[in-house]
Amino acid sequence: MTFDYAASAELFMLKRKRGARQPLSYRRFATAAEAIRFAVEELPAIHTLGPWMQVGDERFNSDDIRRLYDSTSYPRLRGPRKSR
Repeated sequence: MTFDYAASAELFMLKRKRGARQPLSYRRFATAAEAIRFAVEELPAIHTLGPWMQVGDERFNSDDIRRLYDSTSYPRLRGPRKSR
């Protein structure tokens, strides 16, 4: 399966509130690549907020989002790698 990083995406995550019912936070992105970058690089703890992404009819959980970010197909440039 090839993933379309240029497709628009919606990102949902739980808001940090105590209690049995946690409201969802929602953001729309022009591209899935932007949504993935935001989820991985900007969210304080990707697994704690339980984000999921909707791209077309497909849903991706936090593990899927991380795999898409780590993929060699991911189109965004990352910062320079530190030398050892």
